[in-house]
Amino acid sequence: MGVATGTSSSSTTIFSPSILKKIILSYTYVAIWIFLSFTVIVYNKFILDKKLYNWPYPISLTLIHMGFCSSVAFLLVRIFPVVDLPSSMSPRLYLSSVVPIGALYSLSLWLSNSAYIYLSVSFIQMLKALMPVAVYSIGVLFRKDAFKSSTMVNMLAISFGVAIAAYGEAKFDTWGVLLQLGAVAFEATRLVLIQILLTSKGINLNPLTSLYYIAPCCFVFLLLPWIAVELPLLKENSTFHFDYFIFGTNSFCAFALNLAVFLLVGKTSALTMNVAGVVKDWLLIAFSWSVIKDTVTAVNLFGYGLAFLGVAYYNHLKLKALREKEEAERKDEEVDDEESGRLLYQREGDGTTRRNESEG
Repeated sequence: MGVATGTSSSSTTIFSPSILKKIILSYTYVAIWIFLSFTVIVYNKFILDKKLYNWPYPISLTLIHMGFCSSVAFLLVRIFPVVDLPSSMSPRLYLSSVVPIGALYSLSLWLSNSAYIYLSVSFIQMLKALMPVAVYSIGVLFRKDAFKSSTMVNMLAISFGVAIAAYGEAKFDTWGVLLQLGAVAFEATRLVLIQILLTSKGINLNPLTSLYYIAPCCFVFLLLPWIAVELPLLKENSTFHFDYFIFGTNSFCAFALNLAVFLLVGKTSALTMNVAGVVKDWLLIAFSWSVIKDTVTAVNLFGYGLAFLGVAYYNHLKLKALREKEEAERKDEEVDDEESGRLLYQREGDGTTRRNESEG
């Protein structure tokens, strides 16, 4: 009877309205993030591809994004204060920590947007599977991660899968691949430097405050190559007229994506975003093949399948390590509580003894 009652109680807890509400909200946040990420990638491809909108100016597009994000972030932080800025952010810290991160972010965005001119959406998603490899390798290089042979074997398996996918790519372009690999390297370095330069100093920026600090920095870094490389080309292209609807909605989607990241990570976890990213990549590959009519070969899918398994296993190990860490912290808290209770009991006992002796 007791077991049955426990089971019934457990079932009631699992399917209680509050639990169901949390599950529904979590899936809603995931769906919003996937939709916006999907939209921004496809929209950028549409604008930059010479066979579609035919506006092959990746620095200009990234510059527009950063200008829009800087303006809206300033409004939401300074004019309509939606979030608070960290009090510990000094001009010296900004120059030593935020500026290097902004430089890396501008390079990552520039190169990744440039890759859309030369590569298919599906193949770019396959190359992005190398991100865990890059983050782990750079983390080891900067001594933020410990070197483990088992983890490195997993990283090599992911790399091998991506190499097979690249071998099977029907429209392989060396320059496009180099651009995307460069974007992955710069983005991975940025993620590691965030841990070293900001998180380790107790500064945690959400996507809105990150945009407030980093977007203007990116804008300045991109301005120099834009003046040297793309501005002369735009001046020669006398037929171009700025389409406020196209670039306005594209920039809004890019900004909304950052807010969706805030919702997803803030309400669930970064690991949830990683898992959702895998789902998004498969959806993009399917969309690229079925709608954009990009060629996806069997060798492509086989190689990416291997890389996908490697990434899934890596996420599984991260989740396992996170659970073990939380369990260890919980046990430490229980030990501390027991020790505090024992000391309190001992003090109360000593006080009672002294009162008895005094009364005697």
